[in-house]
Amino acid sequence: MSIWWSLHLRREAASVPLARRLLIGTMETAGVDPDISFDLSVALSEACANAVEHGGDDGSGGSGGPGEAYRVTAYLDGERCRIEVADTGPGFPAPAPGGPHGVSRPASPEAESGRGLCLIRELADHVHIGSAPGRAGAVVSFDKVLKWRENAPLVAV
Repeated sequence: MSIWWSLHLRREAASVPLARRLLIGTMETAGVDPDISFDLSVALSEACANAVEHGGDDGSGGSGGPGEAYRVTAYLDGERCRIEVADTGPGFPAPAPGGPHGVSRPASPEAESGRGLCLIRELADHVHIGSAPGRAGAVVSFDKVLKWRENAPLVAV
């Protein structure tokens, strides 16, 4: 069983729950275990919220330009779900020579933001966070091995 979908969403807060509901509905229909669905939906919400907040190119200037949107792609393929969120913002800074690789730093417990990428890493099995190759923007992709409800309608065989 394979399911694939891609959304092109405006960088507006209302797009985050839309993407989350579509993912949850897809996984519920396929018969994915609700705990796995929840973990992936929270990770997706964090990635989308980052794209909404940070994912625009500041030079677009007008409504509807490429900096006004981001893309969400989800694959349920066999025993794994893979999700990618890509935007057209400035991307992530390159690591300093000899410095640590990775784009997130731990947020302080008092911080009101800055925990999203760390949360994605905790909820997913594999995470890749970086800039989009060959163009401006950031890409956050993550995947998780799926567990299925008993008698799930679309279980891979």
